[in-house]
This record gives sequence, structure tokens and C-alpha cells, in this order.
Amino acid sequence: MDRLQSMRVFQEVVDEGGFAAAARKLDLAPAVVTRLVSDLEQHLGVRLLHRTTRRQSLTPAGEIYLARLRVILAEIDEAQTAVQSNTQEMSGVLRIHAPLATARRVVAPAIARFQLLHPGVVLDLHVEDSPDPVIGDYDITVLTADTRVDADVITRPIIQSRHVLCASPSYLVRHGMPKQPQDLLEHRCLRHRTPGVRLRPLVLLDPTDSDRTIELDVPAVLMTNDRDTLLSATMDGAGISVQPLELLVPYIREGRIRRVLSPWISERVGLVAVLPSRKFMPLRTRAFLDFMVQALREAMADIGEEVAKVESEG
Repeated sequence: MDRLQSMRVFQEVVDEGGFAAAARKLDLAPAVVTRLVSDLEQHLGVRLLHRTTRRQSLTPAGEIYLARLRVILAEIDEAQTAVQSNTQEMSGVLRIHAPLATARRVVAPAIARFQLLHPGVVLDLHVEDSPDPVIGDYDITVLTADTRVDADVITRPIIQSRHVLCASPSYLVRHGMPKQPQDLLEHRCLRHRTPGVRLRPLVLLDPTDSDRTIELDVPAVLMTNDRDTLLSATMDGAGISVQPLELLVPYIREGRIRRVLSPWISERVGLVAVLPSRKFMPLRTRAFLDFMVQALREAMADIGEEVAKVESEG
């Protein structure tokens, strides 16, 4: 008996809802399909299917066996794909889900350079600020590290960012530089708001004092769900906002924006890549994930000294 073929035939009989349908799907004679399933049952010493003239259903043993069998057959197929990928050019569609800001600042910068190395890979990037994306629909889903996900998914850290307060030089000339967190109550603050979520008090942490925390109900003269709009309004002098420190470095270097209330930060935001639960991932998925993480690390290293300088200058 070809045990592997019998396993595949049994799975198809269940998935197709019958022996005849499975025979058509596999291009086998119905008698062959019936024999292969019977041979498998004889080999295992248990009945896997209840058979009647009109339908068949899984026995309790069949349900247990099928659940394990699906994993085994999937891993066999994936092992074959992995071996073949070593001798074939990397290709196929890579499906990625990311929030808008992350897609623009993290995913998009890596795409062009990656495709120069692997032109046969097509990237299908779905951009959506969804609190609960369907992770199983994508090869990679980029989320903040505090997002709740199922325990059976795979997560990989990408980057951790510190969010700080900032304002344009023109705004600070008109309104002055805040000296302590409570001064924000007298300033024009620009806030990011998640759609459908009530605006919460601003939380600030002092990393030089064991993350001492303070909460402030600061006045918001602008609320928006788009972080790029928030940054643009800040640089135009509309008020004080919270932004990722790493993102601000080039604008600080150009004199377009200044950090305020150093060393206080608003939060530390970690990004993770979430992958569907499986031991094997396609080579293109692993390659892009490795490339994106390495590109971000290199970018962070390039601006590391600038960030330290910004923090020390306040």
C-alpha cells in the first residue's frame, strides 16, 4: 500500500464530501479510492468513516486522525516547496497587511530594494487601520506589540520606537517652550485619535526616573486619525504633538521641528510581524521579513548618534 497516497485520498474524501467526488478530483477510479481508504483503515486497525448508501461521516477516531493528518500532509508539501526553492528563482505573491503609518514608514521603504534583489516576487500590500485584521489571510501582518493575537500565531519583533513631544520653532516663538508637563495645559495640543475610541488623557513617562508617570487632560485643538497630517500640522506651527523620535531626526536636523519636554516620552511602541501558525513559511516571506528587519536596524544605526544628540540637547 502507498500509505502517503492513501492519506491524501482519505483527506480528499472528507473534503469533497464523498468517494465519487474525491475520485473525480484526484482523477482516479471510484473503486481505487474506496480500496485505498479501506487499506488505510486496515493498516490502522480502526474505522475512520461511517458509510451509508447516501453519505459518510467521520468516526471519533477519524476526526482525531484527520486533524493530525492535515498537519503532516501540509508539512510534507511545505518541505517539498522549501527544497525546490533552493534551485528555483524566488517568486510568487507575498501578501502583507499593515496600518497606514506603518505601511508608509516601515514596509514601503523596503519594497523597492527588496524587489531589486527578487524581481519575481509580487507584493500585495493591504493598508488598513484595523484593530482586528484576519491574520490568516496574509503572509505577514504588522501590528503594535500590545495588540492581542491568538496564542497559536508566530510573532517576530521588528522595532521599538519612543514617542516624544515636539513643536515647530515658529510655534515656540509665539507660545514659549514648556518647562514641565503641566505647562501643556496652557498650550495648543494636537492629538492622534483612533477611530471609534474616545480620546484619553495624555500619559507621559520619565525614563530617567524609573518611568515616573503623569496623566494630563490636555486641551486638543486638532484631533485626527492620520499621523502624517498630525506631523504636517505640527511643522506648520499649529501646536505640540507626539511623534516617533526616530521619525523626527531629519526634521530636527533641518531646523523644522524641535523636541520639547525632554526627557519625557509619551510611550514606547513596539512593532511585530505576525504570521499564521505553521512551522514552515515560504522562502519569499522569510526573505522579505529578514530584509525589512535588517533595513530598519541599519536605518536606526545610521541615526543613532543623531537621536542621542537630540535627547541630550532636549
